[in-house]
Amino acid sequence: MSGPNGDPHISADDGIIEDEDEFSEEEYSAIDSMLDQINSCLDDIEEKNDSLNGKLHELLESNRQARREFRQQLNDEEHTHPHPHPPEEDPASRDTQTQG
Repeated sequence: MSGPNGDPHISADDGIIEDEDEFSEEEYSAIDSMLDQINSCLDDIEEKNDSLNGKLHELLESNRQARREFRQQLNDEEHTHPHPHPPEEDPASRDTQTQG
C-alpha cells in the first residue's frame, strides 16, 4: 500500500503523532477567556475602523462641496468683474525708466 505522499513503503498511519496530552477544564477555560478577549478587541477595532471610515467619507464630501462652492464663486466673480487685459507696455516708457 502506498503512503500519503505516494511513497510505496510508508502506510498512511506511519508518522502520525498521537497527542496523549489532555487539557484540563481550567486550561480550556483560560483559552476560551483569551479568545473572548481577542474577539472583543477585534470588535472594538472594527467599530473604530468603521467610524473612521465614515468620518473620512464625510470629510471628503465636505471637501468636494467646498471646492464646488469655491469654483462657483470664482466663476461668478469672473462673469461680474471680468479682468481686463493688462495694457501693453510702451517700449519708449521702458527706456525712460531705465535712463533715470
